[in-house]
Order: sequence, then C-alpha cells, then structure tokens
Amino acid sequence: QVQLVESGGGLVEAGGSLRLSCAAFGRTFTGYPMGWFRQAPGKEREFVAAISWSGDITPYADSVKGRFTISRDNAKNTIYLQMNSLKPEDTAVYYCAVSYYTLVAVPTRSYEYDYWGQGTQVTVSS
Repeated sequence: QVQLVESGGGLVEAGGSLRLSCAAFGRTFTGYPMGWFRQAPGKEREFVAAISWSGDITPYADSVKGRFTISRDNAKNTIYLQMNSLKPEDTAVYYCAVSYYTLVAVPTRSYEYDYWGQGTQVTVSS
C-alpha cells in the first residue's frame, strides 16, 4: 500500500512564495516519475509539473513555467514544489502523485498516475 502525504499549503499574498512537500510511505518511489496537479473550485484537475526518476526531466504547465520548481530527494522519499511569484489564479488544492506502471518517462496526464495524496490547499489573496 502506498500513501502520499502533502504538506506546506496555506494562505499567502500575491507575489509570495510557498514550498509544498510530498512524502511517500509504504513503497519507495525511487525509480519512478512523480507529479503535481491542482484543482480549483469548479474546474477540472490540471497538470502543474512532473519529475523523472532521476530528476533530470521536469516538464511544467505553461501557466507556472518560470515561477514553480519541482525537485525530489529520493533518500527522503519526498518531492517538493517551490512556488514563487504566486498569483490569485494559483489558488487550488494541490495533489502529488506517483506513476508506477506507465511506460511514459514523465507523465503529464492524470490518468497516467496510480496513487494520489489527499491534497493541500493553497490560497493566494490579491
């Protein structure tokens, strides 16, 4: 059984920063790609960023490129999402996910991920 636990969300003013963490329990994610997605009220879940097992491939959604940085620490079984220059439109519940079975090196579609965390709320005030 795999459990992913996100943390680091909160309320921040526009232009501020937050760092999200996602820790994996029950099974290592070393060797597997992971991703961050988000879902705003009334909207579908959307891709934010992903990272290959080695950390050298990191695709981003256009809306966050240049502002967000995804990273991973395989020794700690944890990935991170550093979010800078936050905007009100970044407000959403952020989810991390791990892909154990995909053949894609770095998946960017939600259906390509197998296990999900419970989410952490990020609210950016204007």
